[in-house]
Amino acid sequence: MHLTKRSLLTGVLLVGIGIVFGVLLVTNFRGVDSGFAGSDVRLGADPSTLGSLGDTPLGEGRFIAVAKAVTPAVVSVRVTTRPQERPRGFEWFFHFEVPKPKPQEGSGSGVIVTTGGYILTNNHVVTDADRDKITVVLYDKRQLKARLIGTDPLTDLAVIKIDASGLPAAVLGNSDSLRVGQWVLAIGNPFNLYSTVTHGIVSALARGNLGVIGDDQGYGVEDFIQTDAAINPGNSGGALVNLRGEVIGVNSAIATTTYGFQGYGFAIPINLAKSVAEELIRSGKVSRGYIGVQIQPVDGVMAKSLGLEKPQGVLVYRLVEGGSAKAAGLREGDVILKVDGKPVNEPNELQAYVSTKRPGDRVTVTVYRDGKRFDREVTLRARKGPDDTAQSSGEESGGVQPDRPGSNNASFSELGFGISLLSGSMRSSRSVNHGVLVTEVDPSGPAARRGLREGDIILEMDRQAVTSVADAERILIGKRSGSATMLRVKGTDNSTRLVFIEIP
Repeated sequence: MHLTKRSLLTGVLLVGIGIVFGVLLVTNFRGVDSGFAGSDVRLGADPSTLGSLGDTPLGEGRFIAVAKAVTPAVVSVRVTTRPQERPRGFEWFFHFEVPKPKPQEGSGSGVIVTTGGYILTNNHVVTDADRDKITVVLYDKRQLKARLIGTDPLTDLAVIKIDASGLPAAVLGNSDSLRVGQWVLAIGNPFNLYSTVTHGIVSALARGNLGVIGDDQGYGVEDFIQTDAAINPGNSGGALVNLRGEVIGVNSAIATTTYGFQGYGFAIPINLAKSVAEELIRSGKVSRGYIGVQIQPVDGVMAKSLGLEKPQGVLVYRLVEGGSAKAAGLREGDVILKVDGKPVNEPNELQAYVSTKRPGDRVTVTVYRDGKRFDREVTLRARKGPDDTAQSSGEESGGVQPDRPGSNNASFSELGFGISLLSGSMRSSRSVNHGVLVTEVDPSGPAARRGLREGDIILEMDRQAVTSVADAERILIGKRSGSATMLRVKGTDNSTRLVFIEIP
């Protein structure tokens, strides 16, 4: 997992688990072995291999039975990372020979998913490993060299392969059927303590926005299972297991202030992990579909402004130019309530579902707009690259009337902001042809609390174009106390966003 000095110094800390003796497993290894399968491989053992385990009475006996059944399928993954080279000329500058940097060793865990040797683990466990320095230690103590099949940094998953047969593959369950409160076991190799089993419950589902997975643009798929089963450095890539003996998650991270477990562990749902692993085994890389939106949860103020009876769904606040959502007719300010009939109330829920699809796949989204609900079919497209981030729906051009006569400024003291007419030079420099400038914002007022900033340009209020100060006054004067207004604004960084403000 990516860790910065700043993140290490802040309160509750989310860390990657592939750590040994305090050394973080480093990142940026993008190489992929050429030995991927190129065809479909069935992942997970047949459930019948668990026999009558599910009939064992709940309690100590069930824990023993599950541990006995699953532990042989969990391996230790040892890696040696490539040393970082120093720039040439360094020796001459100091007039002595600088010692060469030494490789570092780390360890994590993995889950055998086929009897033929495919192993699922975390990207951060193997991401910077020397290609010939990945070793797998099996439950029976055999040590075998492994090769890297593929990695997916956006989900923190990877697949490695050992040359062996007749291995004890794990049974993979259905993480969609998990419920908060279920008993689970975490199996892995913390601190090189092989085959360690801990127990706890599912503390939460669909935990996202933790900021531990992502590319340079901040895109990552976070949809964690949260558990209080003890997870520690070295557990990364290990199994989270239900009491039927099925793997339902891949242990990946902890939230901690001490580098040790404090009751907050996170695992990647096995349904997502299985989808990624199948892609990596098939082609060595992941080709996933993108819906082309930037979204956020709907809170109470937004719900009031939009006319929703309660906070629900996710708000589309930006669209990718040329993306699949825009092509399907979605707009900024729409609320996505469901995808393929499945309710979504958090951004990561939509993101995780779509990430299991491939470019060209179709999904149906249920949309709320202007008091109406309707379905739209969206054909997913491939993400072009790290620069393919969501953008606004484009600069306003044509069809907008010039400013109407009226006051050049206004102050809305109850809302805590003031506005003025845009000058011609500012329209040109900010690439807009209408709107009003936010000239002041009370730091303690409602507008500031909702994210309005001095220097923003208000383009729309409640989906109505604002071409003058009088337009803004007319729209706001008609709002009753307790309602809310939706502003579409352009910031000083030239990005557009939606701001929702409740009327006092």
